[in-house]
Amino acid sequence: MKLRIGSRGSQLALWQANHIAELLRIQGHEVEIEIIKTTGDRLQEVTFAEVGSKGMFTKEIEEALASSRIDLAVHSLKDLPTELPPGFALAATPPRVDPRDAFVSIKHASLTKLPRRARVGTSSQRRRAQLKAMRSDIQAVEFRGNVDTRLRKLSEGQIDAILLAAAGLDRLGKTDWVRERLDPKDFCPAAGQGSLAIEIRSGDVETLAAVAFLDHADTRFAVTAERAALAALGGGCQVPIGIHCRPSFALNDSSGQWVEIFGVVASPDSGKLVRVHLHAPLQNTDPVSLGQEAAEMLFAQGAASLLAAGSNAPGGAA
Repeated sequence: MKLRIGSRGSQLALWQANHIAELLRIQGHEVEIEIIKTTGDRLQEVTFAEVGSKGMFTKEIEEALASSRIDLAVHSLKDLPTELPPGFALAATPPRVDPRDAFVSIKHASLTKLPRRARVGTSSQRRRAQLKAMRSDIQAVEFRGNVDTRLRKLSEGQIDAILLAAAGLDRLGKTDWVRERLDPKDFCPAAGQGSLAIEIRSGDVETLAAVAFLDHADTRFAVTAERAALAALGGGCQVPIGIHCRPSFALNDSSGQWVEIFGVVASPDSGKLVRVHLHAPLQNTDPVSLGQEAAEMLFAQGAASLLAAGSNAPGGAA
């Protein structure tokens, strides 16, 4: 089968598209990649808050998908809205890689060892808010651009450190300055971080069948729970929400393996946050219900007021 993949043109996006293309070729498919420039790519000098995040990295790709110019799209799952527009489907979630945020610095060994009033680059309200909660003295600096651009700015001394998704750095082999990978229980990632998403047209049974082998059950469970929590909280990628679900090896009984889900809602301005941690047996647990329960617990602790404050704060995508 001949398949056309739509992808953004960044180095990381193309790595991801080529990775999926190679897996499809191994299955005997003929694969081409079409580069599509999105709104988020065109407006590199504008903050995410000013652009408005809904669909900023997906809209133009979905237009190509709807017009049958491409057959599937490869996204970073955290860029994909929790509710897809009519006519599209999330066909596969390949095995997740490292979901954590990475602390990247040339001179400093960890986030806690940064000097007072250090400057940390991030374009994410989620990271900005959790930074504020951990270290109120740290200055979060609005920081956009691709991975190479951000690393160059770090090397030039424009900031003391950067927070980036570990998955992207690992995929590009740019880990020389990674000093610390932050545990989700302490610094919660974005919903879907470390995961890819294969998007297709609804009803395209041939493409669905071709990509079905890419779907990973454990990843699908985890990201479904995370995206359900994010949706219940009313969040897109421009709000200070962290949600992460993973296997739990600390709890085992006769019923089998457990999962745990972490959730954080925080204020980028004050650093005030609410946090939840929930365990559930993997067997007979519905991921959507698990995510919604985590969201309800966050609301019970006062998440609504923090989300209202976060919607007016500077910053951007998670």
